[in-house]
Amino acid sequence: MKRDKLFSSAKERLTHTLRAFRYRNYRLFFFGQGVSLIGTWMQQIAGAWLVYRLTDSPFMLGLVSFASLIPNLFITPFGGVIADRFDRRKIMYITQTSLMVFALMLAFLVYTDRATIELIFLLTLLAGIMNAVDAPTRHSFIFEIVTEKEDLVNAIALNSAMFNGARLIGPAVAGLIIASFGEQMCFLLNGISFLSVLIALFMMKIEKRKIETNSNNFFFNFKEGFKYSYNHRAIKSILILVTVISVFGMSYNTLLPVYVKETLGSGPKMLGFMMGSIGFGAFSGAIFIASRKHFKTLVKLISIAGSIFGTGLVLLSLSRVPALSLSLMFLVGFGMVSQVSVGNTILQTIVDDRMRGRVMSFYNLAFLGMAPIGNLLMGYLAKKEILGVTSTLLLSGGICIVISLTFLLQIKNFKAKLEEQDGI
Repeated sequence: MKRDKLFSSAKERLTHTLRAFRYRNYRLFFFGQGVSLIGTWMQQIAGAWLVYRLTDSPFMLGLVSFASLIPNLFITPFGGVIADRFDRRKIMYITQTSLMVFALMLAFLVYTDRATIELIFLLTLLAGIMNAVDAPTRHSFIFEIVTEKEDLVNAIALNSAMFNGARLIGPAVAGLIIASFGEQMCFLLNGISFLSVLIALFMMKIEKRKIETNSNNFFFNFKEGFKYSYNHRAIKSILILVTVISVFGMSYNTLLPVYVKETLGSGPKMLGFMMGSIGFGAFSGAIFIASRKHFKTLVKLISIAGSIFGTGLVLLSLSRVPALSLSLMFLVGFGMVSQVSVGNTILQTIVDDRMRGRVMSFYNLAFLGMAPIGNLLMGYLAKKEILGVTSTLLLSGGICIVISLTFLLQIKNFKAKLEEQDGI
C-alpha cells in the first residue's frame, strides 16, 4: 500500500512537471526544437574548432563569437516589432530556413576545401542576424501554443531544460563526429536538423492571431514598445535586473579558461568538466522551475535565483579546490537558468499581447545583447595588472547579489499589479 502511494505521488509530480505536454502544438514545438538545438550545439563546437584550425588564433575565435552575438544588440529590438506586426509562424519559417541554408553552405565550403575565415565570419554574422529576429518571435510564439497562463511557466522552464539538455548532448556528439568525419559533417547534420522545426511548425494547428497596431510606421512601433516597457514598473524592474546580471555576471564563461589555468592549475579536461557541471546545474534549475505549482512564488524566486547565481560566483572566486569549484559551477548554472526562466515567465504573463514581441525583444536585448559588452568589460578587469580573475569573479558575484536583493525590496511596489493578472 505504501509503495502504491509513493508510486502514485511520483506519477502525480511527473505529470505536473510535464503538464505543458498536454498541448499538441507544444509537443510538436518541443521535440522539433529539441532536435534542432542538438544540431546547433554541434555546429557551435565544430565552428570554433574550424576557426582555430584555420587561423591558430584565439583572437579570431573571439571575433567570430562576437559576430554571432553582436546582432542581438542592434537587431533584436526591431525583431520584436516584426514579431508583433506579422504572423509569428511565418517569421519562423523564414528564420529557420535561412539558418538551415547557412549551415548547409558551411558544410559545402568545408567539404570542398573552400572555407576561409572571411566566409565563416560572414555566414556567422548572417546567422546572428537571423537569430536576433528569431529569438523574440520564438519566445512570443510560446503564448500562442500554450493557451493557459497557469501552464506558461511550465512550458518556458521545459524549454530551458530542453536547451540545456541539448547543451549536454550536442558538444559531446560533435567531438566524436569531428574526430571521425570532420567539421563538415556537424554542419551538414545541423542543416538537416532544422527540418524537424519546419515540419513541427507545418503540423501545428493555430488560430490566426489578431494583429493590433496603432501605426504601420516601423519606428513608431519600436518607440511605442519602448515607452510601454519603460512606463510599466514591473517590466522595467525585471529588464534592469536582467541587464545588470548579464553585463556583470554572464561573463563568467569568458573568464573560466583563465580561472582553470591560473587559479586551479588545471587544463582543458577540467574546463570541460566545469562546463558540464554548469549544464547539469542549468538543466536541474529548469526542471525545478517546471515543477513549481504556484505562480505567486515565482515573483520572489527571480530574486532568490539571482542571489544563488551571485553567491556561486563569489564562492568560486575564493575556491582553490577543483572538486569544490565543480560543485559551485552546478550552483551557478542552477541560479542562472532559474532566474532566466522566471523572468521570461513573469514578462510573458503580464504583458499585453500586442506588445509581446517588443517586450520579449527587450528581454533578449538585456540578456543576450548586453553580453558582449559585459565580456569586454570583465575581460579587461580580469587582466593581472587591473583586478585579476578571482577578484573580478568576486566583483561579478557581489554585484549580482546586490541587484537581486534590491529587486526583492522593490517587489512590494508592483506585486499587487502582478496579482491582478489572469491566471496568477
